[in-house]
Amino acid sequence: MQKSVITAAFAALSLSAFAQTDSSSFYLQKGLDEKLKGRRMEVVKNLEKAYNFNKSNLPVVTELGNAYFAVNFLGKAKEKFVQAESLGDKSAATYKQLMNLSFNMRQWPDAVKYAQALKKADAAEKTDYIVGRAYYEEEDLGKAIPALEAAAKDDPANGEIPHTLATAYTNMQNFKQAIPQFQKALALQPSNNRWIYELALVYYGINDNGNALKYMLEAGENGYRKDNEYTQNLATAYINAGKFNEGLAVMKEVLEKRPTDLGLLDMIAETCYDASKYDDAINYYNKILAVDEKKAEALYMMGMAYQKKGQTDNGRRLCDKAIAMDPSLAGLKTEKKMPGGF
Repeated sequence: MQKSVITAAFAALSLSAFAQTDSSSFYLQKGLDEKLKGRRMEVVKNLEKAYNFNKSNLPVVTELGNAYFAVNFLGKAKEKFVQAESLGDKSAATYKQLMNLSFNMRQWPDAVKYAQALKKADAAEKTDYIVGRAYYEEEDLGKAIPALEAAAKDDPANGEIPHTLATAYTNMQNFKQAIPQFQKALALQPSNNRWIYELALVYYGINDNGNALKYMLEAGENGYRKDNEYTQNLATAYINAGKFNEGLAVMKEVLEKRPTDLGLLDMIAETCYDASKYDDAINYYNKILAVDEKKAEALYMMGMAYQKKGQTDNGRRLCDKAIAMDPSLAGLKTEKKMPGGF
């Protein structure tokens, strides 16, 4: 009697397992049918039912991963492809999904891991850009650069690759090696105003004032947003290139929007001083002192401007007053230097 009971229980368990497998297959097929119709959320619902009936059904796990990816549920998609790997799926397709998902989710170590697994599964797969970009984002430039250089050979039409190399070199203050990479990137995307602007800043970093101004202007012509940062940098580029009038004109435009910006007022005043426009310099130093009467440097430079105009006694009096306010300015009196400057 006991044996019969055990046999019956086993039979019931087997029937239950069969029913679950059958139900899982049923909902898998429903999901595939909905996929043909393009009804993505219905695909997800049916595949989730299939998965709940049989969590080790590899086709269901894989299709559910694809379905989650299709509706941009990236975290859930990755979970399913990780599970597919654990169920024995070592295919290139699965590793490619895991690599791309990790990359898109900015999970850089996993992106490298799955890129390497993909390369083992299919040596023809191109993974160097993913690996190089992941190492770049992790700030491991020693590993990033060789991978990106290899990627550039595999995909010479992709401007993102030389641009990433350019920024990698820029991050190391290696401007001379950055410039050729920027030029390669811009040869592929000549109207990319952000890259043009970045190249202008690189030229500024190596004191190539002519090219800094050239690319600053080109960025603006190609639609780079002319916010306060851009216009102030453009003004600096003009001034560094010796075009004081153009630089002043740009700064005055910004000043209309930021009339009490002390940094900007000081920049304009110093530019006027350097251009020997001493009356204008005095005017702007006065504006600084109207905002903050304790700005001893502004008072000192006003005194210097008066002396340059030939009003020596008045200028010295102002310089002495500034030194009384800030004794650290005393050294400038004998060195005949102006504080700050370009």
